[in-house]
Amino acid sequence: MQIQPVTDDLASGLGLTETQGALVAQVQADAPAAKAGLKSGDVITKVNGEAVKDARDLSRRIGMMKPGSTVALTVIRDGKTMPFDLKLEQLPSDQQVASAGEKDQAGTDVPRLGLQLAPAKSVQGAGSEGVVVTEVDPKGAAAERGIRSGDVILDVGGKAVSTPKDVRDGLAAAKAENRKAVLMRVKGEQGVRFVAITITDKAG
Repeated sequence: MQIQPVTDDLASGLGLTETQGALVAQVQADAPAAKAGLKSGDVITKVNGEAVKDARDLSRRIGMMKPGSTVALTVIRDGKTMPFDLKLEQLPSDQQVASAGEKDQAGTDVPRLGLQLAPAKSVQGAGSEGVVVTEVDPKGAAAERGIRSGDVILDVGGKAVSTPKDVRDGLAAAKAENRKAVLMRVKGEQGVRFVAITITDKAG
């Protein structure tokens, strides 16, 4: 699985009061995490009863354990604390990450984020899931969070997206719920990660 630190912005988007733990950004199919029932958006807070400081701390601890070992994880999902038992396997020697492919000139603008978007299915090489970022306004909110042209937005606010309208609807829903930030799961050259976008009164 791919994990990342829980920053202040991400904690706000997840409804957490602390910035500890490791956020699960992506779970590989048939991997130990998937078999144990973990999902993207889960926050791992403990390993064998001991608190996890951040993603690096989790990686270090798991890396010290032998394949075949069973690990007891404490996870926060949708505001609830849940236990999971995970059996470790040998890490694959080679792991490939899908590329976002080429730009699509017929993108749909999302002014609030400063993005031009297009369905992944319409962009060669982008795959069949999500919405491709075809252009980024360097002064927009998305650029400030490190989103780049070619990235693929997989879900917004915990819901999968397949069209630019889905992205706008997800942002609007978060604003309607008076959230301070909304989480977008984004696939890029470095893998899959969560990005927290602050919701402002100017959002529309």
